[in-house]
Amino acid sequence: MRPRGWTTTRQLLMGATVTGVVLSGFAAYVGASVRAERWQEIAWPFPRDGWPPGRAYSCSARFCGGEMELYVRPKIGFCNCDSGVADDEEVDRVADLDLISERFRPLEPGRVVRIADMPGRMRSYDLQMPDRSQRQAVGMAVSRRCDLMVAVVQGKAAADALQRMALDFLSSSNTMRWMKSAMHDG
Repeated sequence: MRPRGWTTTRQLLMGATVTGVVLSGFAAYVGASVRAERWQEIAWPFPRDGWPPGRAYSCSARFCGGEMELYVRPKIGFCNCDSGVADDEEVDRVADLDLISERFRPLEPGRVVRIADMPGRMRSYDLQMPDRSQRQAVGMAVSRRCDLMVAVVQGKAAADALQRMALDFLSSSNTMRWMKSAMHDG
């Protein structure tokens, strides 16, 4: 025999649990939308090279804790089809850091990353800008089959803040949809 009021208590706990799950899911959805809206698309700032221009975004200090810019573009047919992005030297070579400044220096060994279901690597850098100011950057290169998606975020914020904000934006549904489409996955 169950204690008196057990069913009512159980129903209240189940109702509270369901409500909590629904509210947390809604909060996550709204939070992701707000985080993605912090970034404003800007014109691709670099001269033409062997690859099509990508997409560029800016995030103000008000929303990102420091001015940041993020550049993302596919490089179709530019990856080792067997090993993908295998090492830090490849990130150094392909992540478009040289478009921002030819004077960049790795801060630490790179790390494995996954963006839009594409595996790769990312690495943090110090940049000396043409005006001799210092910036931090995080270069990322991920692959699918023989194709690369590269991204680099740069700004005056610390590398870990740049990384966190960029990965947050790159994992938004609209950005992932664009990356998959640009990689011919529709």
